[in-house]
Amino acid sequence: MLGVLVLIVLNYGLLWLVQRQHITALGIVPNGSRVKLLFGGMIAMALFCCVNLLGQAYLTDVRYVRNPSFGWSSALFATWWTFKAALFEELVFRGAILHIALRKIGTWKACLISAIAFGIYHWFSYEMFDRGVIPMIYVFLLTGAAGYMFAYAYARSGSIWAPFGLHFGWIVVSIVFLSSGPLGESMFVPDGEGSPMSGWGELAFFLWQTVAVPGLVLWYYVKRVPQMKTEPLR
Repeated sequence: MLGVLVLIVLNYGLLWLVQRQHITALGIVPNGSRVKLLFGGMIAMALFCCVNLLGQAYLTDVRYVRNPSFGWSSALFATWWTFKAALFEELVFRGAILHIALRKIGTWKACLISAIAFGIYHWFSYEMFDRGVIPMIYVFLLTGAAGYMFAYAYARSGSIWAPFGLHFGWIVVSIVFLSSGPLGESMFVPDGEGSPMSGWGELAFFLWQTVAVPGLVLWYYVKRVPQMKTEPLR
């Protein structure tokens, strides 16, 4: 939590130095539309993540069973950890730096740079450097696509809660419920290893995560979310 607090202070300082704006410029004050985007995005991404992980389990003849050693205290800890992790990354990649970049270089370039940075960051957080080029490309495309989706959600809505909802909704399912994350076994665990997935199956779920889900979210934001009004750098 200390890291999140430090990032809040740094974001505030950067916004004030460059824009003479307060931290509220990141759209943190709740209102009807922001709450809708927060919880709507959270629910949608939770469902998308279920399709991803349960679909892969189905194709590999794996079923999830309840983990008896993962109680409510463990669930609360894992949820809190996931909340902090998502908020930390949002403050870094969709915070003051993106806010300023949107005004300086425009939406497309700012979102692309944010996405590239997000993809490279996950090489470090996933410790990918000794795993080969192909896995590194895979992780970069996977997390980079998510990074662009999150960045555009902020650019369109003007609120950091929009990308946070998308981000948290996905990882809370994968980490807290379906044991697919850095905390290891959680509420439900695979019952056995199952059978290998076909190449077409792997491609389908890769495209689901890198094309279909970001595409659906971007379509929604373009069609249904009014573009925020931006002010130029002062």
